[in-house]
Amino acid sequence: MSAPVAASSPRHGSPPLWLLATLYTVLFNIGLAPVTMLGGLPYWPGPWAPVSDIVSYFPTHVSRVLFCVFFQTGANICFGLFAAVVVSRLHFLGVRAAGAYIALFGGFMVAFDSIAAALTTWTMLRPAVSSSAPVLLGLYYLSYAFGGPGFSIPMGLLMAGVSISGGLAHLLPKWIVVLGLVLAAAGELSTLHLIFPQLLFLIPLTRFPGFVWIIAVGIKLPRSRSSRLQMQAA
Repeated sequence: MSAPVAASSPRHGSPPLWLLATLYTVLFNIGLAPVTMLGGLPYWPGPWAPVSDIVSYFPTHVSRVLFCVFFQTGANICFGLFAAVVVSRLHFLGVRAAGAYIALFGGFMVAFDSIAAALTTWTMLRPAVSSSAPVLLGLYYLSYAFGGPGFSIPMGLLMAGVSISGGLAHLLPKWIVVLGLVLAAAGELSTLHLIFPQLLFLIPLTRFPGFVWIIAVGIKLPRSRSSRLQMQAA
């Protein structure tokens, strides 16, 4: 009698997690193309760049930056939806631990900070703003704060919350849990970048392998309770 009940177990009503994760990854990286080496020199100046490079780049590359802002705003909407759906999925599968709520907080903070970074950058492109070097520079560093450590720190919370909750409930393969915890540690350690600028590498270390992690979670996290039982039995 138990097998038919498990087979008819309802599926979680939500957009496919793997689709949201893939859209986030694809849209974000499309947005990077024109402002990195793929788009040719000069490319988006980092916070280590001379002030003259920063204040001259944005007024002279408006179309490239707008392209980036447009696609990355769309990407981060997909990410916010991913965060909401993955926590809802964990609840549906019976997870009631605090880790799920920590993941929700982290995920929403990532989406908020990243969209704030994009909108701050859009503001930098307004002629009345870009013509004032001090104002443009202040907004540039604010945008970097939102999109740099403002991304990696809460992203670490999302990764840790999902990985620990999913791992303890046997909902995710061990390699996804371990990868998530390693990347979560990098994200939380990136807080030190605020004091030690040489630790900047922790931000891309959280971001780019993170694309692999969220797609893997989107594919492997069960969508039905029967799938969960099958995973636990395996």
